[in-house]
Amino acid sequence: MSDAAQPSAAEVRAAAEAVKAALDRHLDAVERRSGQDDPAVYAAFDELAAAAELYDELLYDTYDEVTPFEIPGSDTLPAYAGPEEPSALSVLIRRDYTVAEPQRLLHQAQRIADLDPDAADGAVGNGADAAAVVGSSVHAALGVLFGEFEPDEIASRHKEFGLEEGDSTLWVAATDDPAEPGEWLSAPFDQADPQRVVCRFDVSAVFDEELGDDVLEPLDHEG
Repeated sequence: MSDAAQPSAAEVRAAAEAVKAALDRHLDAVERRSGQDDPAVYAAFDELAAAAELYDELLYDTYDEVTPFEIPGSDTLPAYAGPEEPSALSVLIRRDYTVAEPQRLLHQAQRIADLDPDAADGAVGNGADAAAVVGSSVHAALGVLFGEFEPDEIASRHKEFGLEEGDSTLWVAATDDPAEPGEWLSAPFDQADPQRVVCRFDVSAVFDEELGDDVLEPLDHEG
């Protein structure tokens, strides 16, 4: 922000007062909540998050100071707008990995290819040298690994394959009707609608730091 656009001390003070008022409204909404998914609580939460973010920005721009608050990002889900009793579901899963030990990955893929040459052909393409390529190409090795094992088995044995886990998430989303075979395979994630997510489960090192243990933690709109 340029010097000409620097916020004034009065603007920072006004933003602080707005946070205080938003805190009061949020607490009042929580105390008066009509159920677990009370929209008034969601609305008050969003208002508090916006007020806190603005105050944090103005405080930093004016005084080069920060708050101890963690401002929620835009990855929180909106209010559920799907059917009350879903008759069909889509389960969307994302798991991130880092190739921490490439040589271990290459060795494991080579071992698989030596035992089952067809696995190498599927990952690299048919050819007499397909099995040899697997042991020298991370790209080919990943194709062999994920072609040979189910994702859940890879997740449970990731260190054995030279992988390091990152964040992961699972969304259970309601759909109107079961999809026809092959209907969405060309664009499997295009139809993901956050407003149809029945429940969501996240695993992250962030939770490890906060709680000290591995967790499978449902994510809601309040944190």
